Amino acid sequence: MARIKDRTEDFKDVVHRAMLSMGYSESKLAAILASFIMHKPRQRSSFTQAALKTLESIEALEKFLTKHKKDYVDLHRTTEHERDSIEQEVTAFIKACKEQIDILKNNINAEESNSKGWLGLKDDHSNADTIAHKHGVVLISSERLHTVTYQFDQLRAIRFQEAINRAIPRRKLKRVATFDSSNNSKSNNLELKEHDNSEVREPDEVQYDSIRVHQQLLDDETRALQVELTNLLDAAQETETKMVEMSALNHLMSTHVLQQAQQIEVLYEQAVEATTNVELGNKELSQAIQRNSSSRTFLLLFLFVLTFSILFLDWYN
Repeated sequence: MARIKDRTEDFKDVVHRAMLSMGYSESKLAAILASFIMHKPRQRSSFTQAALKTLESIEALEKFLTKHKKDYVDLHRTTEHERDSIEQEVTAFIKACKEQIDILKNNINAEESNSKGWLGLKDDHSNADTIAHKHGVVLISSERLHTVTYQFDQLRAIRFQEAINRAIPRRKLKRVATFDSSNNSKSNNLELKEHDNSEVREPDEVQYDSIRVHQQLLDDETRALQVELTNLLDAAQETETKMVEMSALNHLMSTHVLQQAQQIEVLYEQAVEATTNVELGNKELSQAIQRNSSSRTFLLLFLFVLTFSILFLDWYN
């Protein structure tokens, strides 16, 4: 049995001499060989770059929340102004990420509308697969953003609950203080009256009675003003609590709207898949009809040939 000789080096030498004869230099040959070994990375599309940028923004938002979580929740670490600034930055982050995701969705819709041919039918299956992949990328980005937004909602709920808990005892303390002040004023008035009855009436009794009546009127006006201010304070605190609750409900509603948007995306994907299945089913039905017609033609031809063969054999006999 003859041995097989490896002629790879001889082939390389022939190729090298041919390339030199064609005018290629040694450096250019080395660059060509290196390009065969290490391929250049493919240039990313604009959609891929935008999607990666969106994911990086969401990761930066998640790191920012993790970094400032204790500062936002703990009352003794930061002031209300600093907590408001953290909330504004997070809200701006979320808004920017939503805008980037909306831009990606609009690009997908534009590409999908351009890929449709005559009568709204899709031309290329590879293009349809690419669009489906892009829809999946947008859905993953939306889910990541929803996860980070849900974490921020939990932190806001903790802050709002603390604000409500601080507002309710404050109102109770104010009511108790106003009740004690009214009781003290009443006790002082009773002591003044007893002191006036115990003293011996002087000749200027008429002037003293007018002063006492004036003092009593001033006390009544003071108590009325205290009651009115207390009611105004209670109303302001109730309004503040309701505004905090409305803000929390508004943010929760926006979160639920985002969840519904994601569910609509899932339903859209399912509708696209159902449409594709219906198109495949129609193709299978048309192929089955063609097979049925061809089998019917073959059966008729077979019967005709068989009948002709029997007649020929009978005539031959």
